[in-house]
Amino acid sequence: MYIDTHVHLNADQYEADVAEVIERALEAGVEKMVVVGFDRKTINKAMELTEQYPFIYAVVGWHPVDAIDCTEEDLNWIESLAAHPKVVGIGETGLDYYWDKSPKDVQQQLFRKQIRLAQKVGLPIIIHNRDATADVVRILQEEQAEKTGGIMHCFGGSVETAKECIRMDFSISLGGPVTFKNAKTPKEVATEISLDHLLIETDAPYLAPHPYRGKRNEPALVTLVAEEIARLKGLSVEEVAARTSENALKRFNIHE
Repeated sequence: MYIDTHVHLNADQYEADVAEVIERALEAGVEKMVVVGFDRKTINKAMELTEQYPFIYAVVGWHPVDAIDCTEEDLNWIESLAAHPKVVGIGETGLDYYWDKSPKDVQQQLFRKQIRLAQKVGLPIIIHNRDATADVVRILQEEQAEKTGGIMHCFGGSVETAKECIRMDFSISLGGPVTFKNAKTPKEVATEISLDHLLIETDAPYLAPHPYRGKRNEPALVTLVAEEIARLKGLSVEEVAARTSENALKRFNIHE
């Protein structure tokens, strides 16, 4: 069994064929998928998918790129959705200094609010980090994020940063980039970090693994992420699939 711990089946790219994409995932052995909503539209679609499919779960939050658009009403709505039995996390939240739509101080303020919201509702927090590692780690430390723990989504940082996040009770989730031939750092993380702390994801429709790089990603391809981690660690893909699935069920508090 594989679990894709971070996928955007709620994205416009799947509007025409989401049922077929889900069917291919099931055929590939992906038995559970966590769909991440990050604004009004995608959260609503994520919730619809959880109602439609028993093996789909939702994470709800507000993306840092769009932090400037988030209102107190939006945060109250996210908090109310957290009570839904199939909402298993808050996010994705964090910092994104690559895009400049939302000023850094606005992003940081919303990041802190969502960490506190996660603590209030008792759910893990899912972290997006792009070009902002030092500030992400600092804010997690300052807000005592270890109270809930969470997931470093599509982790691209160093082994040292991974270890610091693990100390705060965060799982390290690896996606398509670990399969890229020139991806030295993700491969080091996959090799050095214990399987006990690893999760696998696609972030589909983005970041398709090799040899599909540049094409639309989908959850069936999470198997290629597991295969690369298995190769790097000298383990069977079955063990990587089983252990990362076990880690995901525990992290999201999903009882089969």
